[in-house]
Amino acid sequence: MTRLLLWRHGNTDWNAVDRVQGQTDTALNDLGREQALAAAPLLAAMRPDAIVASDLQRARDTADTLAALTGLPVGADPRLRERHYGLFQGLTSPEIAERYPAEYARWRSGDQSPGCEVESLDDMGKRMAEALQAAADVNPGGTVVIATHGGAARQGMGHLLGWPTSILHTVGPLQNCHWTELRLEAGRGWRLRAHNVGVNPATTIPAGI
Repeated sequence: MTRLLLWRHGNTDWNAVDRVQGQTDTALNDLGREQALAAAPLLAAMRPDAIVASDLQRARDTADTLAALTGLPVGADPRLRERHYGLFQGLTSPEIAERYPAEYARWRSGDQSPGCEVESLDDMGKRMAEALQAAADVNPGGTVVIATHGGAARQGMGHLLGWPTSILHTVGPLQNCHWTELRLEAGRGWRLRAHNVGVNPATTIPAGI
């Protein structure tokens, strides 16, 4: 059985003000670093065999907190980046709605390709699924922690599971430094075992669905 833990990065200043990051290379803030430090021991207790991260700083720095506990190196894969949000990157939702009202409406309605140079959900899902499958293939029967991004994790999960976008839209988003667990089971393929698992730095009680 191969296990993938899709771990969203910690909080950033852009997360805090709902500014679209996409593939902009932002850093963790103090809260994000605290979240990563709180989550890392829980993931370390699951005895990962490998750690792979998006090459964006916020994901890599999140992964480094786990590497410090496990002694594992962190591999980098640019396919694990967040969705490229084109002209939306760097803007808040109200700013996008004001500047690009038609494209904003399509984006919020779940349109796969809303325009404004935003990467399609299908393209993102395919590259994410390729990266996830590659990590699994290199570590058959092992546990791999994938430090990535919220939207990318959900879409990659969906492609591995064969879920249509209509179903994925019903899955709640990953909170910062929470993770999704997927297992590759013999004769059954990829299975979702847990979603949005993590810990609030203010408590030691794990939570998730």
